[in-house]
Amino acid sequence: MKPMGADAVLQDLRELLRDFNGKEYSEEIGPKTLFFADLGMVSIDAVILAETLETRHGRRFAFGEFLADLRRRGVRDIAVGDLVAFLHEQMSHSEAEI
Repeated sequence: MKPMGADAVLQDLRELLRDFNGKEYSEEIGPKTLFFADLGMVSIDAVILAETLETRHGRRFAFGEFLADLRRRGVRDIAVGDLVAFLHEQMSHSEAEI
């Protein structure tokens, strides 16, 4: 299966986040949109999102590494663009399917 391009990953994520886990978001979702400050997510939403993405794409993602990198950089909120870059990178490499 051909990996999704970054634009396709962003579009997929936008569609998923518009009405995610009982939270509706009608504003534009772009690379600088923040998960907690803008979308109103809480930590359990991030866990559910990770599980949803793995199921949706039929593979595991190294979310632990992603979060560790954010911590190392002192990032306190997840930007959609950071997640898109991570997912695109992960989908560009072969990983174990779930």
